[in-house]
Amino acid sequence: MPVWLRDYSWRQTPSVVYVAVPGQGGRRLRGRPDIFCAEQYLKVNAPPFLFEAFLWAPIDEARSVARLEDGSVFFTLQKKEAAEWESLLAKEADKAKMQRIREDAVLQVHEKAKEDMDAKALRKRERSKCAVEATIKLEDAERKRVEDLKEEERKKATEEIEKWKEQNEKQNKVQERSPSDPVKRKQERNEIRSWDRGAAKTASGQREARSARNMFSEKVKEDSIPAPRQAASIQLSFTPRVFPTALRESRVQEEEEWLQKQAEARRAINTDLAELEDLTEEEKNPDWLKDKGNKMFATGNYLAAVGAYNLALRINNQIPTLYLNRAACHLRLRNLHKAIEDSSKALDLLTPPVLDNANARVKAHIRRGTAFCELELYAEGLQDYMAALRIEPANKSISEDAEKIRRIIQETE
Repeated sequence: MPVWLRDYSWRQTPSVVYVAVPGQGGRRLRGRPDIFCAEQYLKVNAPPFLFEAFLWAPIDEARSVARLEDGSVFFTLQKKEAAEWESLLAKEADKAKMQRIREDAVLQVHEKAKEDMDAKALRKRERSKCAVEATIKLEDAERKRVEDLKEEERKKATEEIEKWKEQNEKQNKVQERSPSDPVKRKQERNEIRSWDRGAAKTASGQREARSARNMFSEKVKEDSIPAPRQAASIQLSFTPRVFPTALRESRVQEEEEWLQKQAEARRAINTDLAELEDLTEEEKNPDWLKDKGNKMFATGNYLAAVGAYNLALRINNQIPTLYLNRAACHLRLRNLHKAIEDSSKALDLLTPPVLDNANARVKAHIRRGTAFCELELYAEGLQDYMAALRIEPANKSISEDAEKIRRIIQETE
């Protein structure tokens, strides 16, 4: 049987009610009592003690608080309407009415808990949406930068082709004007002969002799051009690699490590030769495979893009861009742990940190931080966003996202 607590005290102001519930007979309430506060109902359960009160008027349970201090429970209840209460407890009621008040209080608490859960789920969806939007913004900015670079290269190539055409036209004009061209001279002579057919036979004989002499000179010039050289194969032999350093200056351990890595790379290539035999020369090019994966990513075919990046990494696993692009695909496919792993590998390859790889390092930190946030590891995600912000301090988008993550961490604490 519970021991009912009757020795409570209370006082009030026009807007607040203060209630103190001590233990019975000088005994303190031990442990963590179960405290329940509703609009018109209070309950403290600290076995073997039990306190229950049906209040005189409704209170605002959202702004009311309870604290445990020195073995007693102290309530600070905010009144819904500022008025003086005649008593703390409501007038005597039958058991049915008291039971209905209890059930209504429990129902209100359950509804409030459901509302809180729905609000928390909504905030989580908003945070997830913000993370995805941040990733999409970075991808769009990078895609625009690449397109601008391609457009600049195309313009440069077009200008070079136009200059080359102009130079060729100038050379052709100079050659046409040159009187030393035998074919040109022959055409001019033929035109002269067509106009002077009525001339004397002696003059005709002179022109024929001159024409024969010119034709002979052309034949001599053609005979003087050497024939193309025949194709042949040249055998080359390479000497084995030797480290020509003195023993006192030799780094034997580093040299052995280098040779071991070279041997492992050759074995890995030989292992994949059987599987790569059916590929064309283009398909064996990591850059071609990377471009293919980028096109598939742009069309939304993320699985096919992952396949292209996987094949490129089997051919060459030292290209950080491949890991970065595959991490972006894993983010879209919700393979968050794989996205974190690929971003970390890209950061390992992007060493030492220099200006040329700053943009790639920013993307790696952002993608790994986004994956951490999707896994609700906000502290780790904030670290990556701050690392990206240290690389690009003027990036407002990264700064705003980092501030959002910081607010999320403060709300959850």
